[in-house]
Amino acid sequence: MKLYYAPGACSLSPHIVAREAGVDVQLAKVDLRSHKVEDGADYYGVNPKGYVPALEVSQGQVLTEGPAIVQYLADQKPQSGLMPAAGSLDRYRVAETLAFISSEIHKTYSPLFNPATSAEFAEDRRGYLKKRYQVIEKQLQGREYLVGNQFTVADAYLFTVTSWAPHVKVDLAGFPNLQAFQQRVGARPAVQTALREEGLLK
Repeated sequence: MKLYYAPGACSLSPHIVAREAGVDVQLAKVDLRSHKVEDGADYYGVNPKGYVPALEVSQGQVLTEGPAIVQYLADQKPQSGLMPAAGSLDRYRVAETLAFISSEIHKTYSPLFNPATSAEFAEDRRGYLKKRYQVIEKQLQGREYLVGNQFTVADAYLFTVTSWAPHVKVDLAGFPNLQAFQQRVGARPAVQTALREEGLLK
């Protein structure tokens, strides 16, 4: 399998999941400005949506959208516990949390990376993020990870998008559970491996 990624982008989430699960994926770096893969190929030919991640599962079969990719990768190694067992309530809790992170947190960060975004709207988005993070802060109360005390694909996704906060002036000082979570996940060996492979950690 081949994972198309851009360093530090949301594709870091499936990269982490692959390393946590022990799924062998080949990495293909994408320049999101030129939409070229590092070998010179046109990335639109891989993923017509133009953004990362994309996972080439087999010849002619490409899976897109991070929340779908992380579940697919986790299910390749069910013994990893990265996705709870099919039919269990915890599995739907993970799916519920993935959806919340995708629609309420990930999407809200996007305008903050756009230089055309007005200062007023950027501040509005920062305020909205803090409201959404209050939900996460409460969810993390008294637990190590988002669903029980088992690291899952949802944790990889939250860690990835929350790592963007200091780059776009989102102050997380009022979220001690979230800050502890970021440190805890960031210290995991598989996470460190993924960060190092993307050039984000020396």
